[in-house]
Amino acid sequence: MSDSSSQGVGGAQAHDGGARGTGADRKLSDRFFDAAIGLLQQVRDGDADEIAAAGTLVADTVEAGGRLFAYGAGHSALAAQDIVYRAGGLALMNLLAVPGAVGVDAVPATLGSALEHVEGLATAVLDTSPLRAGDLLIVISLSGRNALPVEMASHARALGVTVIGVTSVAYATGTTSRHPSGTHLKDHCDVVLDTRIPLGDAELTHEGIAAPFAPASTVVNSAVLQAVMATAAGALAGRGTEPPLLRSGNVDGGLDWNDRVMDEYRDRIFYRR
Repeated sequence: MSDSSSQGVGGAQAHDGGARGTGADRKLSDRFFDAAIGLLQQVRDGDADEIAAAGTLVADTVEAGGRLFAYGAGHSALAAQDIVYRAGGLALMNLLAVPGAVGVDAVPATLGSALEHVEGLATAVLDTSPLRAGDLLIVISLSGRNALPVEMASHARALGVTVIGVTSVAYATGTTSRHPSGTHLKDHCDVVLDTRIPLGDAELTHEGIAAPFAPASTVVNSAVLQAVMATAAGALAGRGTEPPLLRSGNVDGGLDWNDRVMDEYRDRIFYRR
């Protein structure tokens, strides 16, 4: 299981005449929503300065002609994909994919976890990618302890790339690094966004269920990154620069709008090639 995954186990579901949704079920679902909301409030209040700084870095990169990339380790790839080619998102955001380590795209899925431990893989990916000095890379890893995200951030900075890290500081302080340097992702970033996810990434426990369940890292990762993108859009607009945003292709005029934006920024968009 990857560093940002958790068992896909739900609460015990009771049935009444074939219908789901008894009081016990609602209690567990309410508890999860409460936990997720609590984490989001912690990040909103505790990371306000860091979110502002990250949004400013994104805006600076766009204005300076740089390119934007996002990489996620394991299930953290979901949050990386959430800000790429997204209605309401910045058209310049590109996914930096590590073959076999994008979510659970590999078979067996455990291969992705194994690849996160391979030294030298991130360097090889970066050295053959479009990234160059002046670009910006968002690296998302819940634990931030494995070789792949640590090396991804450290080598990117060595190449002159600005790095924003999305990780749980609780993991960094509660686990040992699996990178030879003994460092975590948070040690190689220009800005660190702390998701406040507790060790184990499972918010609920329940009598009769042996393992904790209901992970919230994907909810928080996506929310904090959308907050950064919103901040960046506002910063660009405040400087008199139209943010290169995409619109939904399912509303009238959306496809034409997107074609215009993608044509204008075609030298910085790599997901169309």
